[in-house]
Amino acid sequence: MLISFLRSGNANLLTVVVYIISALLTIFLVLPLHEAAHGFVAYKLGDDTAKRSGRLTLNPIAHIDYIGAALILIIGFGWAKPVSVDARRFKNPKVGMALTALAGPLSNVFAAVAAGLLSNTFLLLFYKGIINAGPDIFGVSLLSYLFLFFEFIISINIGLAVFNFLPVPPLDGSKILMAFLPNSAIMWISEREGMISMVLFIVVMMGGFNGIISIADRYMYNFISWLTWLPFSAIV
Repeated sequence: MLISFLRSGNANLLTVVVYIISALLTIFLVLPLHEAAHGFVAYKLGDDTAKRSGRLTLNPIAHIDYIGAALILIIGFGWAKPVSVDARRFKNPKVGMALTALAGPLSNVFAAVAAGLLSNTFLLLFYKGIINAGPDIFGVSLLSYLFLFFEFIISINIGLAVFNFLPVPPLDGSKILMAFLPNSAIMWISEREGMISMVLFIVVMMGGFNGIISIADRYMYNFISWLTWLPFSAIV
């Protein structure tokens, strides 16, 4: 997304700063939540691998992958260090892996919903005259930059959720998909996961998923906007 700002030339300096702050907040707060959620669900289902490796923590140092973090800043979606999971410890390995994988993207959806609720709270306070728009900076009110901050938080986390739901190894979506595949197909994919992951990285760097992710982002953004406005619609 940062690269989009630089290419367009339309964003003022403060807009770029607001985006960088929102991206850094996601990297240092939400990505650790995403990975810890994987480990926590795995632990509850019987696998303590993440706990023994120190991944049941919100400390960002334990989770951040620098390339994935840089991509979040530059294009709006990326990744953290994957949490190790031993499916053999689950009573039902396929279901256990699927639930563990699902926990990560859901944490991003919850972060987007929380940002939407906070944004609408400030909007309601403005409508009720409890707060004002604040001074103008670069011709835009300070309150508008706050709304822009929440918009970026929502967009980045939706992008992360959608990206991770792609059914391509090593993304979470592939592990969810494997719950519905025969063991022979799972074995075939597992044997080629390294090669598939390398191809995925190349495709991401070339922007091959941008179109799919943009479409899914838009629909999910509209849904979350509608969902988070529902509690306030009867008040305004």
